Amino acid sequence: MDMNTTQHTSHQYNQELDDARSKLMTMGGLVETQVTSAIKALLERDSELGEKVAYSDYEINSLEVAIDEQCAEIIARRQPAASDLRLLITIIKVITDLERIGDEAEKVGRYAVETTESATSGELHQSLRHLGDHVKTMLHDTLDALARLDVKQAMQVVTNDQQVDAEFEAISRQLITRMLEDPRNIKDSLNVTWCARSLERIGDHCKNICEYVIYLVKGKDVRHTNLDKMREEIFGSNG
Repeated sequence: MDMNTTQHTSHQYNQELDDARSKLMTMGGLVETQVTSAIKALLERDSELGEKVAYSDYEINSLEVAIDEQCAEIIARRQPAASDLRLLITIIKVITDLERIGDEAEKVGRYAVETTESATSGELHQSLRHLGDHVKTMLHDTLDALARLDVKQAMQVVTNDQQVDAEFEAISRQLITRMLEDPRNIKDSLNVTWCARSLERIGDHCKNICEYVIYLVKGKDVRHTNLDKMREEIFGSNG
């Protein structure tokens, strides 16, 4: 009798953990769709799509609240052991970054509406396209690493964030030059700057999520650690 009860409780508990993981990946899918649509709206000057992105962030916000409450309830009722507790803490941290990625996508959607009639130069437009493509790939790889708990891929995303930062800096320098050359470019250039900043922040949140993946799998908190030290922590001296 006691054994059956224990097995039933264990099965139910595993289902609760699986459900939390499933909701997390659903939220990740929604966020990826939002980011892809926001970037498409920006580059194709599609104000209708931009508005749709800007006003559909509530789905992501609702999922964040639901998952957060679910994880808190599991922790309170089940008092999970170390590995399960680490999973639940990781989920809680990841959904915060996913929600913030959704916020940045919403901003890009709003900027897409504002810049529909802008006179952004071809060179800057191409730079934004390249940055957007890089960020989309980074987010896709982040969610893949999360789903498969792939530490190597997570580490690659963390490394790739440096390139996103460098691209953002290059765009910023271009925009400053453009504004100095002709003050009439200021409003348009500021919009592009804010778009680029949002994309760069999405990269930062991807990096955060991948650091949580490393924490979940390896049990090591690698936040605020330089890349060389991080590789050594994860892979040892041969990493």
